Amino acid sequence: MFPRFLSFAQSQDTLYLHHNTGAIFKFAVGEVDSIKFLSSAQSQDTLCLHHKTGTIFKYSVVDVDSIIFFAVIPKLITTKISSISGTSATSGGTITSDGGASVTVRGVVWSTSQNPTVALDTKTSNGTGKGTFSSAITGLIPNTTYYIRAYATNSVSTVYGNQLSFTTRYPANIDGYTYPIVTIGSQTWMAENLRTTKYSDGTSIPLVTNTTTPTTPAMFWYNNDQRFYKANKYGALYNWYAVSPTTNGGKNICPTGWHLPSDDEWTILTTYLGGESVAGGKLKTTGTTKWMSPNAGATSTSGFLGVPGGGRSYDGDFSSSGYFGYWWTTSENNTDTAWLRYLNYNNDDVYRFDFYKETGFSVRCIRD
Repeated sequence: MFPRFLSFAQSQDTLYLHHNTGAIFKFAVGEVDSIKFLSSAQSQDTLCLHHKTGTIFKYSVVDVDSIIFFAVIPKLITTKISSISGTSATSGGTITSDGGASVTVRGVVWSTSQNPTVALDTKTSNGTGKGTFSSAITGLIPNTTYYIRAYATNSVSTVYGNQLSFTTRYPANIDGYTYPIVTIGSQTWMAENLRTTKYSDGTSIPLVTNTTTPTTPAMFWYNNDQRFYKANKYGALYNWYAVSPTTNGGKNICPTGWHLPSDDEWTILTTYLGGESVAGGKLKTTGTTKWMSPNAGATSTSGFLGVPGGGRSYDGDFSSSGYFGYWWTTSENNTDTAWLRYLNYNNDDVYRFDFYKETGFSVRCIRD
């Protein structure tokens, strides 16, 4: 005999009422308010299924073979992809329902083809049960588009969350050195001054150590001391002829997938950081190890890690290391000068001005 009132777990999603005629009546559990039995003096004669719409379905108890709650497939969503690099990324999933049967395996699966499945080796295993989980996606190929889905397996089936896609980055690697990077607003920048002696195609950048005034591509080391300025991450100095594709034969001084920023791209950066009157403090490294005292306003909150690399004048003199950091843009002002930005040890401003193209200044690259 059925009890007078039945309750059921919400994780079991489907109710099947089997009639002795062979008919099967199917209801979503979420649509059922209650199941009750109306009784006469002798017995409970009628089963009443109360639907959320207000409809009451009535069945003679003697005509009901069974009422069964079936476990169903899990329900899940794929977590938004983050921390994308050249070879890795982070995702995961959230399992909102296990379908009435415990989730025994969960994770993400990815491929360069759409709708990847767990038949692939490119997947993670991140525990069991319902809830949110995080997955580290590794072993990826730079500059490649991948498709990813979260998955969950219970005794009924393996099911997948919504498919997402992403493209891996070009790592900031050139001349055998990998640079740290930082995302600031919508832009991704190198977090260290360029030190390469080669263009991205492997050809060398001419090194000048005398006091000549080159009007062709040239690079310099401050005070001709490569060892110190390379080891302490001040980077090298380059004239504008070396960094601009319009004067260096169409070459890229930055790693593949990166480029020298334009004047406008520098403006986007400083605007995001609150404007030129305050952005300098956020761009500079803190302390007085590299910057001269007082290194006013330096907070380094942007992660840009600007250092005072100084410069080489067009007549071959080196000056301002410790006091000022200068960075070229690709933007030409006229036949003699190009635009740049500089930071000052004595305030938290960013200065925009143009200077002679023969001068040697630092370079930062921005991702394409």
